[in-house]
Amino acid sequence: MTTGNANAVSEKEPSVEAALLAGLGGRSLVLVGMMGAGKSSVGRRLAARLAIPFVDADTEIEKAAGQTIPEIFEAHGEAYFRDGEKRVIERILRGGPLVLATGGGAFMDPDTRHTIASAGISIWLKADSDLLFRRVKRRSNRPLLKTADPEGTLKALIEQRNPTYALADLTIMSREVPHETVVGEIVKAVSAHIDGAINKEANPQ
Repeated sequence: MTTGNANAVSEKEPSVEAALLAGLGGRSLVLVGMMGAGKSSVGRRLAARLAIPFVDADTEIEKAAGQTIPEIFEAHGEAYFRDGEKRVIERILRGGPLVLATGGGAFMDPDTRHTIASAGISIWLKADSDLLFRRVKRRSNRPLLKTADPEGTLKALIEQRNPTYALADLTIMSREVPHETVVGEIVKAVSAHIDGAINKEANPQ
């Protein structure tokens, strides 16, 4: 004799990742924050976990310009770079859903913030200055840090930019833990963010 309802159909619950993607619709996840915060490293793993494309905005800018970012800065200046960055990010976000890692200054532009808000969920990878400097000093491709005091310049940039980064939809701490730990925190936070928006829509005050 069988127990329980023999006619009951066991339906498998969708995975957290599948539910997240369904909630995103065509929107993308956009990682913002300072150079060295881990946007590209974390972004690749996040995209792999969600089985959607990963795009690095800086890489796409270099492809479009046929120059490296230091070369663009040297030949044309920062204003020219930012204008191109804005156009590239707008183009990328038309192709969502995807995970986009932006350059450190991208979110400072009001038009770019509007584009990101319209087409995605923004996630600030926040890190302290000591961690950021330990990471960025290993590389020589940071035009804004080519100064007599790169650490002081970095700290000044952090102070200037953090209030704007704080406008992102979500904030996740970047720290010395496995990247998969940070990815898991992002998935959890984005899922809660989507659920909160759905509940708010269903139960307007």
